[in-house]
Amino acid sequence: MEGFIVSLVIFTAIFTIFGLGLNLQWGFTGLINFGHVAFMTVGAYGTVLLSMAGVPLGLAMLAGAIAASLLGLGIGLATLRLREDYLAIVTIGLAEVIRLVAVNEEWLTRGTFGLQSFPLPLAMLNPNPIVRVAMVGTLAAVVGLAYWRLWGWMRHTARAIPRSDLVTHSLTALGYLLALGLLLLGIGAGARTLRQAAIWPNGVLGMVLLSALLGALWLGKGLSDRLSRRFRAWSTSLGLVMAALLAVLGVYAFGYAASAVYRYSNPSKSGLLWLSVLLTALIFWGLETLVRSPWGRVLKAIREDEAVAKALGKNVFIYKLQALMMGGFLAGIAGSLYAWQLTTVYPDNFRSLVTFNAWTIVVLGGAGSNVGTLLGATVFWAYDTITRFVLRDIVPLDDARLGAFRIMVIGLILIVLMMWRPQGILGNKDELTLGR
Repeated sequence: MEGFIVSLVIFTAIFTIFGLGLNLQWGFTGLINFGHVAFMTVGAYGTVLLSMAGVPLGLAMLAGAIAASLLGLGIGLATLRLREDYLAIVTIGLAEVIRLVAVNEEWLTRGTFGLQSFPLPLAMLNPNPIVRVAMVGTLAAVVGLAYWRLWGWMRHTARAIPRSDLVTHSLTALGYLLALGLLLLGIGAGARTLRQAAIWPNGVLGMVLLSALLGALWLGKGLSDRLSRRFRAWSTSLGLVMAALLAVLGVYAFGYAASAVYRYSNPSKSGLLWLSVLLTALIFWGLETLVRSPWGRVLKAIREDEAVAKALGKNVFIYKLQALMMGGFLAGIAGSLYAWQLTTVYPDNFRSLVTFNAWTIVVLGGAGSNVGTLLGATVFWAYDTITRFVLRDIVPLDDARLGAFRIMVIGLILIVLMMWRPQGILGNKDELTLGR
């Protein structure tokens, strides 16, 4: 169990970095990138190939990330002077082209056989008690930094609601979320009972379960609309309550994860855990500093209306190019960590689904919010873990179809979230960029 928790923390850290790169491009600059996995692919293959050639791992990671940023430079020079639609189309195609190159250029990438037996960072680390405490402390620093930013967001958001309404709306939102959760749990328990009783064929039971899930979500959406018409600050209160609930669950999850990290004894994974969490903390802190600097304010101005930024004398093209390259650089770092976590690199590891996961994380947490991306990554991997074990006992499907069903369910959740809070859990509705 400790190994599973450690792997979950590593994946969360990797996709936090990956999502932060996309959030910089889309959430802060308004660049629609549907091929973000291309940067991860270049970073992963570049790092692994260089390390297998004898390059030190730190330099190999840096070179892989630089190669990914140079890919962003090439994309930007070709497309950023055009409308943003072209950027979205080009990135989709480029991601698939790079994956197919990895499949077919066997002399370099070994094709579908993949790259194996490559060096791993800190593979000989023997975590003594002092090192274990340092690892837990690093994890605590990341969580503490996220909670500090979350508290700042909650305090700022709460000021927008009159004090007389804040308690009423928050209690209403809490009761609504608890009622919806109990309804979904009841649907799951009923489906499990019917499956064990074998009363209905599996196909019929699956249709009943899906219909019940859609009905629950539709009922929740209708209730939310009524409350929105009645309470002007309902959406904001809902976001505050969701953030508070997730924060409470996060404290419990942190305690469990810290215990697992302290007890785990696999040297290679312990070293990778420390490295991934430390990089997440540094990147998160660096981006928070950057987006609050004059450079970050220019990016936000470009996102809102680039014509105004041009009128103020800013070189919009250069700023967009910098954001695209920096987002690619972060995705390249995530690709290096991803390759080390998988310990084997195949072209199929970098399908478009990985980009979909990154978009899910950013949209779920809130565009234009770095702490929202961190929260989105945590919620996404918690959902992935829970449904992997829980749905198997509820939904009458084999493993292949169950994986597709899990993706379908998270798609439904995203649809409902976009109806309730299109800005995400911690996002600002004024900072949405799609559909403008």
